[in-house]
Amino acid sequence: MTRPSLNVLDLFCGCGGLSKGFEEAGYNILIGIDFEQSALNTFNHNHKTARGVRLDLSKPESFDEIDTLLAGRKLDVIIGGPPCQGFSLTGPRKFDDERNKLYLAMIETVRRYRPKAFLIENVPGMANLYKGAVRDEIIRRFSEIGYNVTYKIVCAADYGVPQIRKRLVFVGIHSEKDKYVFPEPYLSENDYITCEQAISDLPSLETTLGEEISVYECEPQNKFQRLMRSSSTTLHNHTAINHKPFVKEVIALVPDGGNYKDLPPGVGESRVFHMAWTRLNSKKPARTVDTGHRNLFHYKWNRCPTVRESARIQTFPDDFVFLGNRGQQNKQVGNAVPVLMAKALATQLLKYL
Repeated sequence: MTRPSLNVLDLFCGCGGLSKGFEEAGYNILIGIDFEQSALNTFNHNHKTARGVRLDLSKPESFDEIDTLLAGRKLDVIIGGPPCQGFSLTGPRKFDDERNKLYLAMIETVRRYRPKAFLIENVPGMANLYKGAVRDEIIRRFSEIGYNVTYKIVCAADYGVPQIRKRLVFVGIHSEKDKYVFPEPYLSENDYITCEQAISDLPSLETTLGEEISVYECEPQNKFQRLMRSSSTTLHNHTAINHKPFVKEVIALVPDGGNYKDLPPGVGESRVFHMAWTRLNSKKPARTVDTGHRNLFHYKWNRCPTVRESARIQTFPDDFVFLGNRGQQNKQVGNAVPVLMAKALATQLLKYL
């Protein structure tokens, strides 16, 4: 029996990591909404059957635009990662403060369209903000409109992502009895995908700094690399930064998995803070990929990771192409939900739909 298509709206979609995971799990992404045009350009380039639209969700008229875009189609699932910075300033007693309007827009969208389910991801610190009062208020508001809500801090590495990235995830089911149970980890800590397993097949770029390399130089070395390359014959977004000589000289002194503490006295003191001069550890998953990458270096080569290497660590397949300048591409990758984690959550959600 063919499973009926489940229509998805992705709010605050960015380049589409969450959408990509849901798409790989068999869902139909209808619309992605964001305010950052460069991210939407990437979203539209990679989600051929969806439409990425630039809207300000803090404005009520945006819902009229969504109505038009839906053209009468039913929404089954709403997903997204709304910004939550306002809550740290306003506190739980001012939940409806202007600074929280984007998160409130997520709640309003679910209230308005009443999908079968929703999924929200956010920073793990939100779970305990004001002793859990913000978290509890979010659950209360969704419960009032008929959703049975579960939350959990999940680790991406548990689901095949070569990265220790923890995120708070809320899942709501429009049901009195069904309550989402998060998927069991696919991997144990001893079996996590390492940085070396993730990116060792990509060209070193040691002699082609500043140039984009579009060809693979070797065969995939393991199951993860075969998965990432399964739909791609051309390498995209693999360009190395041509660092200043002193940067390369300093990082050359840092061992695999090391940082500024491994440098000789007097060396690299222009950057002395928690994560300065840090190399990836080839034998472990990466730390959380951020939007800058200027203080994180390849475990072997004396340079920052390329956009493609960071995308691999976020489990974007190699045929997912990032558009914009390098800074925009890094921001898109760093802000995204890891694809394989999203797919695991989406696959589990199918049981309730």
